[in-house]
This record gives sequence, C-alpha cells and structure tokens, in this order.
Amino acid sequence: MLYHSIAFFLGFLLDLILGDPYWLPHPIRLIGNLIVVLEKRFLSKETKGKEHKEQEKSERRRGTLLVFIVLSVTFAVTAFLVIGAYLLHPYLGVAVETIMTYQILAVKCLKVESMKVYQSLTKEGIEEARKAVAMIVGRDTAVLDGTGVAKAAIETVAENTSDGVIAPMLYTALGGPVLGFLYKAVNTMDSMIGYKNEKYLNFGRTAAKSDDVCNYLPSRISAYLMIAAAYLGGSDFSGKGAYRIYKRDRRNHASPNSAQTESVCAGALGIQLAGDAVYFGKVVKKPHIGDDTRPVEYEDIRRANRLMYLTAWLGETGCLFFMVLIILL
Repeated sequence: MLYHSIAFFLGFLLDLILGDPYWLPHPIRLIGNLIVVLEKRFLSKETKGKEHKEQEKSERRRGTLLVFIVLSVTFAVTAFLVIGAYLLHPYLGVAVETIMTYQILAVKCLKVESMKVYQSLTKEGIEEARKAVAMIVGRDTAVLDGTGVAKAAIETVAENTSDGVIAPMLYTALGGPVLGFLYKAVNTMDSMIGYKNEKYLNFGRTAAKSDDVCNYLPSRISAYLMIAAAYLGGSDFSGKGAYRIYKRDRRNHASPNSAQTESVCAGALGIQLAGDAVYFGKVVKKPHIGDDTRPVEYEDIRRANRLMYLTAWLGETGCLFFMVLIILL
C-alpha cells in the first residue's frame, strides 16, 4: 500500500506536468486500435437472411464478445507488467505503476484540448473553433455559433471531470493500474461504439451499459467533490448555485451519469448548458441544465477548467488520506 500510494501521487503529478504528449505511444490508443480491429471483424459479419430479432441478438452477442476480449487483453497485459515489475524490484514496480497511473489520468490533457477551443474563439475565429471543439465532442459542430462552441467545450470539461479524472482516479486508488485501465477500456469502448444509432444500438449495448454501471458511483462522488470545489474556488463560482442546480437537474440527460457534474458546473458558473444538439445530421432533443441567468462567455471555458483542477486535487487528497489511513491501521 505504501508503494501504491507513492506511485499514485507521483502519477498524478506527472499528469499535471506532462499531460498527454502526442508523440508518445499511449495505452488508450492501443486499446482503441484493438476495438477498431474487433469491430471490423465482428460488426461486418454476414447477417443477410436472418430475421430482425435474430439479427439484433447476433449483434448484441458479438458486441458482448468484443467487450470480453478487450477487457481480458487489458487485464492480462496490465497485470503482467505491474506484477512482473514488482517481482523484479519494488522500486521498478513503483516506477511502472507511476507511469501507468499517469497514463490513466487526463487532467492536463482535458485542459489543453479545451483551451485550444478557447484560443480559437478568442484569436482565430469560429471556423477554427469548430474544428478544435470537434476533436473533443461527438456532436456535429458545423452548425454551432461561438456560444454553442463554448458551451460544448464547457460541457466536455464538466462531464470528463468525472469520466477522465475522478472515476479513473478512484478505480486506480482502489485496484491500482489494473482496475484503472479496465475502467479506461470500458470508457473507451463506450465512446467508440456506445452510440444509440442504427449502426451501434445493438452491437454497442453491452459497452454502453457497462460504462453506465462503472460510472454510477464515481459520477456522483465527482459531483459532490465539484460542489466542494465551487465553495472553495472563490468569487468565480457559487457553491450554493452548484448544489441547487445539481439537486434539480442532475437527471436531465439520457445517461444516468452525464448530467451529474454538468449540473454542478452549470450551477457553479450560473449559466445554462445542454439543450438540443445535432448528431450525425439529426437533431436530438435534450433538456437544458442550469438557469439562463447570464450569457455563456468564452472565459467560462477557463473557469470550468479551474473548477476541474480544484475537483481533481480534492479527489487526489481524499484518496491519499484513505491510503495513509489504511497504512497506519
């Protein structure tokens, strides 16, 4: 546990300092490549002549098989590397676990990508801003104006405060890089094949449901950490507003988890998020989150990132506190 807590903290610091260098091969990209290979193999299987119900069941089975293979490979490779490193020498184990923890977290990467949107909005114009935000959201961005682009970036920061920061942090604290990478594999599968469209509705169902289950508790823990961050963050945020909107709007999303931190962020900033969006050329009706008390500003992207960083530090501190407590007991 002592070695684990050291690696856990050092990995968090590395993420804050280095982020995700694009030139460095990343395990999540490798997991993504595996998903692409398996999707091509399983989703393209011949289904002509099958009845509709039978075809749906077949797609679900193949989607479930994809999830099983991805999780099995992720578990085997991660466990082999971590356990093997610790068996060779504890210090090597700490080094390997530190690097893996750093790769699991995405605090700085989330900030960097969202701040590219901010820079484009303030300096380069709407076309570049649409291109920048298209890199971090799944919706169609060509129809967005400046305010829509800013809202999309803020929503991404808010939602990924749970998915990309606190949830993987909690799983890594609980089960080391093995559990951390298993969570990231589930999250990656959901982001790639978990869509409720004609292509993935059945094939991606297991991936989507797995992500819902894995994020159920972490998203709610993230929300309360973010509320605490809003209280501690100074005049830019409203802790009372964060809690009030969270209690009111935390279920205003098709996903049981996505609106948890989005509602806190909207309340903390005093703005309105969500609403209708365009996906694959079709308008998807969505309820609003938050109150339209003031217009969304480009500067809100910076504020959302600051709130995310405060939440990350609170999460890291809480995890380390419980680790130290276990060591002392």
